[in-house]
Amino acid sequence: MNKKDLSRKPQIVVIGGGTGLPVILNNLKQQDVEITAIVNVADDGGSSGRLSKGINAVPPGDIRNVLTSLSNLSKEELKLFQYRFKNNDSFLSGHSLGNLVIAALSEMKGDINTAVEFLSSMMKITGKVYPATNERLQLCAEFQDGTQMSGEYEITYADKKIKRVWVECFDKKSIPEADEQVIQAILNADEIVLGPGSLFTSILPNLMINNLGKAVIKSKAKIIYICNIMTQLGETDGFTDADHVAVLNRHMHCNFIDTVIVNTEPVPVEKIDYQKFNEICKPVKHDQLSLEKMGCNTIVGNFLQINNHGVFHNGRLVAEQLVDLLTRK
Repeated sequence: MNKKDLSRKPQIVVIGGGTGLPVILNNLKQQDVEITAIVNVADDGGSSGRLSKGINAVPPGDIRNVLTSLSNLSKEELKLFQYRFKNNDSFLSGHSLGNLVIAALSEMKGDINTAVEFLSSMMKITGKVYPATNERLQLCAEFQDGTQMSGEYEITYADKKIKRVWVECFDKKSIPEADEQVIQAILNADEIVLGPGSLFTSILPNLMINNLGKAVIKSKAKIIYICNIMTQLGETDGFTDADHVAVLNRHMHCNFIDTVIVNTEPVPVEKIDYQKFNEICKPVKHDQLSLEKMGCNTIVGNFLQINNHGVFHNGRLVAEQLVDLLTRK
């Protein structure tokens, strides 16, 4: 940062979705930085997908998780927001209360951006949360065999190797674009963080929004990729950390990642080849030489945290590294 900028807090923009991102954000909010979370809206699975299709709205699930991670409400209040209905009602079963609230506010306020702004204030969040776009998106993929498919769920479970992905507006009439506030946050950032999260279905859908992806490349910020600890069935089977970065570079048509944060702590054997929500995962292997050839610095170490829900990054350790990177040349 320039001397004239020393009075402001460092600006960190985090881009992604899924369950890994909130772990990082929840710990990053403890640091003396300004956080902007730009959240994936191309999810069509579970409660989010059902709501999105039912009322033709932006899927709320990833947004709900990010708002919760940055909120300063009590644990009991957040527990209510995250509550998932368990009864056998044909509509409510499987829906989280937070998803319903976001969907209702989107309808009341007229768009997802205004709804998120309202909820951000109500939930007393640290930082800012922006949907990647104000429009309902459809994720599309081309596989290595040349076939194409649309829909996140269908793509993930097609049992084919993904070659590339892109996003389209559901109305097919317009080109997906991020709002100006998203673009300005990226251009003003000191650091842009990608992940952790599903490579093809949580990170790339954001970067494939034309003006958002261009802003990331144009930005003078350091670009950090937090590589997943485990591979994902149907997306990154057999991938190394370098394979993840190579896919990002190929989609963006340049080598743009400055630093990759990699966990090298072995995952306990009982967590290898485990089945969770139909995903069979293995540890991502580290390929230092290939990362260096793509111009990446690496931060390797023990970033592993295991709980009853599976394998995650240690959010506190990752957040500390992200802040430390701000001062490195």
